[in-house]
Amino acid sequence: MHFARFSAALLAATCLVASVPVAARDAGVSKAQTQESGVLTLDRVFASPSLSGPTPRGVKLSPDGHWLTMLRPRADERERYDLWGFDRKSGQWKMLIDSKTLSSGAALSEAEKMQRERLRVGDLKGIISYSWAADSKAVLVPLDGALYLASLDGHVQKLETGADPLNPALSTSGKYVSFVRDRRFWVVPVAGGQAQAITPAEASETVHWGEAEFVAQEEMARFKGAWWSPGDKLVAIERFDEAHVGVVTRTSIGATGTKTFDQRYPAAGTPNAEVSIWIVKADGSGKVEVDLGADKDIYVTRVDWAPDGKALYVQRQNRDQTKLDVLKADPATGQTTVLFSETARPKMWLNVTDDYRFLKDGTLIWRSERDGFGHLYRFDPKAGTWTQLTKGPWVVTSLDGVDEKGGKLYFTGTKDDVLAPQVYALNYAHGGEPQRLTELGFANSASIDRSAQMLLVTRSGPAQPPQVYLADTTGKRLTWVEENRVSGDHPYAPYLAAHRAPTFGTIKAADGTDLHYKMITPVMQPGKVYPVFFEHYGGPHSQVVSKGWTSPLAEAIVAKGYIYFELDNRGSPNRGVDFESAIWHAMGSIEVSDQRDGANFLKTLPYVDGKKIATYGWSYGGYMTLKMLSADQGLYAAGIAGAPVTDWKLYDTYYTERYMGDPRKDKAAYDAAGVLGKASNISDPLLLIHGLSDDNVVFENSSALIAKFQAEAKPFEMMLYPGYTHRVSGPKISVHVWNTIFAFLARHGVTPP
Repeated sequence: MHFARFSAALLAATCLVASVPVAARDAGVSKAQTQESGVLTLDRVFASPSLSGPTPRGVKLSPDGHWLTMLRPRADERERYDLWGFDRKSGQWKMLIDSKTLSSGAALSEAEKMQRERLRVGDLKGIISYSWAADSKAVLVPLDGALYLASLDGHVQKLETGADPLNPALSTSGKYVSFVRDRRFWVVPVAGGQAQAITPAEASETVHWGEAEFVAQEEMARFKGAWWSPGDKLVAIERFDEAHVGVVTRTSIGATGTKTFDQRYPAAGTPNAEVSIWIVKADGSGKVEVDLGADKDIYVTRVDWAPDGKALYVQRQNRDQTKLDVLKADPATGQTTVLFSETARPKMWLNVTDDYRFLKDGTLIWRSERDGFGHLYRFDPKAGTWTQLTKGPWVVTSLDGVDEKGGKLYFTGTKDDVLAPQVYALNYAHGGEPQRLTELGFANSASIDRSAQMLLVTRSGPAQPPQVYLADTTGKRLTWVEENRVSGDHPYAPYLAAHRAPTFGTIKAADGTDLHYKMITPVMQPGKVYPVFFEHYGGPHSQVVSKGWTSPLAEAIVAKGYIYFELDNRGSPNRGVDFESAIWHAMGSIEVSDQRDGANFLKTLPYVDGKKIATYGWSYGGYMTLKMLSADQGLYAAGIAGAPVTDWKLYDTYYTERYMGDPRKDKAAYDAAGVLGKASNISDPLLLIHGLSDDNVVFENSSALIAKFQAEAKPFEMMLYPGYTHRVSGPKISVHVWNTIFAFLARHGVTPP
């Protein structure tokens, strides 16, 4: 559930997509739609072009800094992406690769489909990823089960890889392209030649080379299973064996037929895949295994080469996720030593991070939560010393780049506002206070070029869709990459006058903890009271209350006459370890209490109809709907649960055990966190929604609940979507989902005055 944090419909509406600015009438939106009296409809929210406007996806700087590239959807097909480039010298944009020109229309392999689902890009078409060659003269593009090397002069070379290459990548220096096929790792020279498998063919179909195992992709955000060394001499390759992982039969029920898939799925409390790391020469010779220790029941979370290629660093985490060792491996022998270890604070887990850099001088910039908040440290292996670089009751949300020559680093953090992260510069060589580089009032993020001379900043506000600009290292804006101003023919311009600004505030939890909320109100008349659409996620690793641009869907809900409300409960991120760890071995407890405090706060407001508070959530949010209805009968007028977890023993090891522990050791905690034991308490109107091909929160979660309700003659409503996965989304399907929700609320009297 690492990436399954948002409702399927909101995901469709908020996906950061780009489009070439065109008149709405040229993009499949009717003239009538564009000339509405500022009333935002559900149909328009999910139509093309995106209301968020031309917001970049997959933005990259070429290694030589000449080109800035990004993926843009076609104006009339928002799910299909082409590759565009901005020539920084000429200041001109041009389409570099037209996905329809190269497209063969070939069906994707099942492995590619599942990987896209775990990346949450399963509904996208065309070019969804690409990588630059080291010489900045070509781009590697996967498309329709084939690999293309496209030169900037217009020449396109199809690489001879065979069918369905998975995980394609350019080697560090660009000499080779590697990929996975038939569970083996293959290498093909860019200069020409045949692809060669450099890992053995294994008899067992449970053995895979060059891939990340299921939980690494789904829960660790690690999608790579191979890492090229500097200079392309060596490649570290993952091998995993799923022989001991249990088999579940996943059913995919479509509109005209049903398919079943036998899937190796490590449910909580069951064996994981056995993972090993091997170092191999580019020609397949000299293979050595990295010593990961005697305990095989571990996780490999991250793998990195030292800048000089003389060592391989492997991060090893224990099954309980309370200790992480950074191992330093000798590429010649595979022997390892422990560089350092991180240990979780009591009743807390270790959050895996990408916010670290191995520096050329042998030191390391590393994000740790050891003082109770996520901060940056510098580790000197020779001296064995740590220097804390940032400090305070706030968190570093990302390490964006390091300028080793200048001794500076750049990061995003919540030092000024937890609801609007800012980008900062810090002199790590000599110390000092972080210097803010971005503008308050916007939520910001950034990346930096390889030479650390230029920032690519993305910012947004409550009424401003994401904007992207290039800045120097002082934060001075040099040029807009995409200003995305809401004016003229911008898709959101017709609705800006009716846009309702959110208000932000805090309420006190039962123990006095501050909880942040966001509220959007419709135009209200004196003396009238209004229903509330109370949306929640509630799960870990997702902060929903933000001063950045979110979804126009919320505005469409408000346009119907509802008050829109969100609250970040304890267990959510960016507030420190104590705030986050409140759910340790107790999911579905403190989150429900905090949301209850939110509902009771709403009932104190003179313009709120306290008898008409409807609660809605998807995924963990759907789970929360069920827990909230069962805990507080009568508090909510109705609840909508989309793709809910009902039994945490059905969910995977890495996510579930991180928070709940091992069900074999703590059965009582799992029983308390589950939905089914107290589902009989639910007496308020309930709408249950689920995709019948969901491979994340499998349909068995809902079917178990359905069977329980039916056995007890308990009324409820449901809407099931054949062929749809965890993301029930699309231009028409999303409209159907939301029309279903509001029809349900109308049947139960949760309507505006």
